[in-house]
Formats: sequence, structure tokens, C-alpha cells
Amino acid sequence: MSGATHISTSQVQGPVRYGWRLKLGMLLPSSNQVAEPELPSMLPDGVAVHTTRLKLVGGAPDRLLKMVEKVEEAAELVADAGADLIVFHCTAVSTYDADMEKRLGERIQKATGKPSIATSEALTKAFQTLNARKIVLLSPYHKDVNQREVDYFAHQQIEVLSEKGLELNGGAEYAAVEPGEWYRMTMAARDARADAYFLSCTTIRSTPVIAALERDLGKPVVTSNQAMAWHALRTGGVRDKVEGFGKLFAEH
Repeated sequence: MSGATHISTSQVQGPVRYGWRLKLGMLLPSSNQVAEPELPSMLPDGVAVHTTRLKLVGGAPDRLLKMVEKVEEAAELVADAGADLIVFHCTAVSTYDADMEKRLGERIQKATGKPSIATSEALTKAFQTLNARKIVLLSPYHKDVNQREVDYFAHQQIEVLSEKGLELNGGAEYAAVEPGEWYRMTMAARDARADAYFLSCTTIRSTPVIAALERDLGKPVVTSNQAMAWHALRTGGVRDKVEGFGKLFAEH
């Protein structure tokens, strides 16, 4: 066939992840283009992630809250795939208020009998583990979403020294920002008081610049996808130190 490409098995690289150590069931915003490519790169052999989606396009408050309407149905779908741990993975929704993560966890547990974690919990645990009480926050969001994150972290005794959002509209625009732009934006926000820097949102391409930022800032860098991968592994009893994704992955 004209234009066909033959790929031999010898060209296929990387482990096949069947999840014999841990199976994660991930609930994602429907517009997310980044979490599925990024998370598997941070998982050791023997850990798999199975994904389903909940409708979310844009960051308006009514749309954010609409994402959680069918969380039981979505959780049941990944539970059907044998998930050991269910991951609600959306930063803006899970930090919407201080009690959102608790409400989501209770609903998922009731529907499936499975344990669950949310992005907000992963971030809080990451900052606590890194002993980061003062952070700088960068995001693709509008001001109102950033402010809810500031309020959420204040509830966790984590102070946001400064915040900047790109005022973008929805997942496609978030994912279109080049990794280098996140590097430049974070370097421009450098603050000697900061214990860590946070690149917020599960659908931004920030993972490729974690190592460079940590080198040049001399401080830990946390991203939504990195924190979730790390916290999901630790919650699931997997203690591997995965190289290349920042200081967080050196922590048990």
C-alpha cells in the first residue's frame, strides 16, 4: 500500500504497562490533551493508568462544577477496568474550595468501594513533603481560578507569594503553550523567599522543563501531573525513585 510504514517489533521501545503492581483509574477533563502523554512517562514498570473523561471545556465556574456531576459514573467505568486507586485529576476543580476533595472522595468511595485521591491532595502532600510553605504559582488560568487556588492553599497553611495566569480559554489553548514559555515565565517570577515553584494545570506541557528550572532556580518545581504521578505511586505503595522529573520523585 502506498505510503504505508512498516514497524518491526525491534523498533518498539519501552515497557508494556499491564499494571501488575498498580492500576490507576484516572478521571480527566474532556478537553485535556497532556495528562495521558505525561503521566505514563513518570510511572515505573508494572504500573498502568486507565482513563475516562468528564465533560469540561473552559474554566468558567459553572463549567468547572458541571465536571463533577457524573463523577460516580466515570469512577465506575475505571473501576470496571480493575483500578486499584481512582484519581480525580483536575487542578481547577479539585481546588475549587477547601472541601471539594473530601466530597469527591466520599462520592467515589460510595460508588465503587475503591480508594481515591484528587489533584489538590497530591499538591498539598507534595509541598508538605518538600517542606514548602511559601510558593510561586504560574498557570494558564484566569484570575478567578488562580484566586481559588490561592485560597485553597491558604487553607492548607501554604502561602502563595505571587501568582500569574495567562488568561487562556480552555484545554486546547492551555496545551498549545510551548514548554519553553513555562520556563521563561517561571524564571521571570523568581522570588528569593520561595520554597518551591508551582506550575498549575493538568493540561499544560510543563514536565519537560522541571529539571532545567530546578537547576536554574535552585528550588523544587512542582507541576500538577508530576505531583499526581508521585502521590498516586506512593499512595499505591510503589516507592520507586523515577529519574528526570524533579526533586519530588526522590522523596518517599
